[in-house]
Amino acid sequence: MSLARALVFTSAILATAIATASAQETRVDKRQQNQEQRIDQGISSGSLTKPEARRLEQGQKRVERLESKAQADGTVTPAEKRRLEKAQDVQSKRIYRQKHDAQVKPQ
Repeated sequence: MSLARALVFTSAILATAIATASAQETRVDKRQQNQEQRIDQGISSGSLTKPEARRLEQGQKRVERLESKAQADGTVTPAEKRRLEKAQDVQSKRIYRQKHDAQVKPQ
């Protein structure tokens, strides 16, 4: 294989890896944004009390720290991806439960 072909091949592989990592980051970030919006909506509608909202925000920060740790070395491994998705699933369920429980913000 010539040097030019090897460089083109390597560049193509690198571009694919970067695009895949970028897509994963975008998905995680979009989901984080969505969950933040759900919390904000719960605060404004009164379906979340201040303590509930504070706990949910702390949960969001935990997920963000986990994401930062996963991205620290420049590569999100499949295990880190699963861990991030699991943490987001847990947080999503918490948001739902808190927004739909009997507690409401005092008027």
